[in-house]
Amino acid sequence: MAKQKTITEPKDASAEQKIKEAARKLFTQKGFDAVKTRDIAEEAGLNLALLNYYFRSKQKLFDLIMIENMQQFIQTIVLRISESDTGVAEKVEKVVIAYIDMLTEKPYLPIFVMNQMHSTPAKLLEKMGPVLTIVSGNFIKQLEEAMDRGEIKKIHPFHFIANLVGLTVFPFIGRPLIQRVSGTGNDEFMALMQERKKLIPGWIKSMLKPD
Repeated sequence: MAKQKTITEPKDASAEQKIKEAARKLFTQKGFDAVKTRDIAEEAGLNLALLNYYFRSKQKLFDLIMIENMQQFIQTIVLRISESDTGVAEKVEKVVIAYIDMLTEKPYLPIFVMNQMHSTPAKLLEKMGPVLTIVSGNFIKQLEEAMDRGEIKKIHPFHFIANLVGLTVFPFIGRPLIQRVSGTGNDEFMALMQERKKLIPGWIKSMLKPD
């Protein structure tokens, strides 16, 4: 008879990771309400008691995954735009490359983040708001200073951020529809996303070119 796991035994990092990955997959596909803890345990190939041992409740597991996903999604842009020694054009290029690399590896992220932005905006702002406020404030100041010097077109920072994030992230969100309409397969889609690492900075640069 197998020895029953007790709370005094060390936790198995691989089992914990399996649970997190299974939960991340199911929460992304179905949403929080439609997923049961038993579903997560089955997806992870582990028993329900082990899941409860590690995470105690579905809500705690979801909160942990949500925070990890949001941190990864936001920090990709935060780390690049907060660099003090790089100009706007260089930051755009770094953000685009970092996002495409990240979303190529983890294509579920934008759907998960988008769902949480709509369903639990208050919780997200509580966790990420202070960092975003500081970093975005510094970056907007850099944009405005570049506009004042005549280096880039005078536009509202909203348009800049919306264009940058939209051009980079939306193809992953709308991938099934885009592939169907354009007639591209999975390998071709990924190849085209690699092309966008060079195309998007060029498009942004053209949009910001002074009149």
